[in-house]
Amino acid sequence: MPDPMRPRILAITNQKGGVGKTTTAINLGAALAALGERVLIIDLDPQGNASTGLGVFASDRDNTTYELLHEDAPLSSVVCRTSVERLDIAPATTDLSSTDVELGAREDRVFLLKDALASETAANYDHILIDCPPSLSLLTVNALVASHAVLVPLQAEFFALEGLSQLMLTLRDVRETANPGLRIEGVVLTMYDQRNNLSQQVEADARGTLGDLVLKTRIPRNVRLSEAPSFALPAMIYDPLSKGSQAYVDLAEEILARHARPREIA
Repeated sequence: MPDPMRPRILAITNQKGGVGKTTTAINLGAALAALGERVLIIDLDPQGNASTGLGVFASDRDNTTYELLHEDAPLSSVVCRTSVERLDIAPATTDLSSTDVELGAREDRVFLLKDALASETAANYDHILIDCPPSLSLLTVNALVASHAVLVPLQAEFFALEGLSQLMLTLRDVRETANPGLRIEGVVLTMYDQRNNLSQQVEADARGTLGDLVLKTRIPRNVRLSEAPSFALPAMIYDPLSKGSQAYVDLAEEILARHARPREIA
């Protein structure tokens, strides 16, 4: 009997920009792939940084997530292979920025991505990670409706918790109206500097406020994570021994441990 949780679809979202959503999508995807999982990243951010960061440049994007949502293009026509074994991506372009205007009047507007992922192509993957835009737009709502769970990157800086209340309200609305099974996978602290008192205070505040929702793994502020996209590679490939790469392996193992046994790095 098919597993209704396979592929496991995870929306990576926070309406605050610059918190590490795309970095997390790319490097968590690469870490899961290194652990033997088959992973598809859905780039739903009009900036298309996840696509570029995995070496799929604008000239290589024939069909994109724009065609997937706006023109009912099949997922199979959108997916591109990356240089990372077992890791593929459905790329994005700036055309996506018109989604709220162009699709806002459609009655099925919040179900477009969910319907697109109900395909044999999607069933080939163990995990689908959705890189959401830094807003609570129609694109983000589509991601939430299509997903089993939400992973929230939270930057270890002042005001980090501000804005999460609006995201939580949006999650509640989506549960009540379109996706009652949606859950919070966890909150992951990003750009964490253990030598910095502020990072430690943000962590204490987050764990005090959100409790077990805050994952054990912390993603450090790491120059290799920042450099890797300029080489169109995940940090796992650019420098697999860096602290950033190791942290994303730890994150992948922590997430896998919640649902299945962790695997050895392939």
